[in-house]
Amino acid sequence: MNNELQAVVEYMEKERGIDRETVIQAIESALLSASKKSMGGSGDLRVTIDRKSFDIRAFVQVLVSEKVTSPSEQVSLREARRVKPDAEIGDFVEVPIPPQKLGRIAAQVAKQAIMQKIRQAEKERVFDEYKDRAGDIVTGSVRRFDRSDVVVDLGRAEAVMPSRERVPTEEYQSGDRIRAFVVKVERETTGPEIILSRTHPDFVRRLFELEVSEIADGTVEIKGIAREAGFRSKIAVVSHDEKVDPVGACVGMKGIRVKNIVRELSGEKIDIVRWNEDIKTFVANSLAPAKLSKMELDEDLHSVTVTVDPEQLSLAIGKKGQNARLTAKLTGWKIDIQKDEMAMTFEEKVALAVERLAAIEGITHEQAEKLVQSGFLTTEQIMTAEPGDLEAVEDFDAETAAGIRAAVEEHYERQHGEMDA
Repeated sequence: MNNELQAVVEYMEKERGIDRETVIQAIESALLSASKKSMGGSGDLRVTIDRKSFDIRAFVQVLVSEKVTSPSEQVSLREARRVKPDAEIGDFVEVPIPPQKLGRIAAQVAKQAIMQKIRQAEKERVFDEYKDRAGDIVTGSVRRFDRSDVVVDLGRAEAVMPSRERVPTEEYQSGDRIRAFVVKVERETTGPEIILSRTHPDFVRRLFELEVSEIADGTVEIKGIAREAGFRSKIAVVSHDEKVDPVGACVGMKGIRVKNIVRELSGEKIDIVRWNEDIKTFVANSLAPAKLSKMELDEDLHSVTVTVDPEQLSLAIGKKGQNARLTAKLTGWKIDIQKDEMAMTFEEKVALAVERLAAIEGITHEQAEKLVQSGFLTTEQIMTAEPGDLEAVEDFDAETAAGIRAAVEEHYERQHGEMDA
């Protein structure tokens, strides 16, 4: 038994990394539990394991009685004084349990209890190891899939990357090596729960901190990140040393630094933007390389209206509006990008007027076209028009004209009410 115990303790210490004392205490606790079951739960038991010889000894508290009627709970005065010379009737003394009694403990029960205690100690060790690692990047291999969640083997622990934290453009196979961001570590009844993410904006932040020494030492600071995982990210940086170019530091020699990060993100595009406390400059930097004609701020609505030449519109807005959307996230301002009307053709101006009127609730696209064809290009023109002028529009009657005017007035009041608020 001694050799077996010693082998278990040494294995758990060397192979599993569990402290020797923790393992021994777990075994003592398991043996105590099994001993109580074997002896019917009577008496106050204590089990100890010698730290050097691994000898197991068990003791039980019994009552010193003049007449012993229950050997498992009582002891005679003569027997008690062999352990405690000054024992008297009515005292409680701790006497050793004969080895043969201890040997009758069911081996399987003890083994199961020991393994349960060791597994619990292992879970606690894993939790202690990872509890302060939220915000770090870890590397592991894909072990299996739980529906659409990915279970990742980190070596001594398992972590989960939920489907919501997976990049939609990435596919994984069992055995693939992946790096991920530790979102949180929580203690659960089944063991520590480690949640990973590859979509979190701070995953990009940590990659830059690891790749760019100027960020790691505080010379360059990341002021903000906007990300649409798998497609594009914008990162705003500023330098605290006038001799250091923040964008150049992040890009690296021949683009090597940012290329390494793009490779880790499976080809996700990264725009490195120079941060500026002036919001106009910041927005212009973020929308680059699009050239902006004009920019107007609305402090009350916390919005920026950007005007660009027609040929720059698609570049400024980006594919499916992505460039404008990420700029809004990065700056924290609502971004409205418009064509420069002065540079528009007549057809483009007509189309824009129709689009603006049709956007008003209560006016259909067909009605907007007829209004524009009749010379009503703006809401102001409709509001100042005589009722008869609106009724003269093709297919309009008095009721339609009144409805159009009411819709425009309600839209105007709503717009200006928001500005006043």
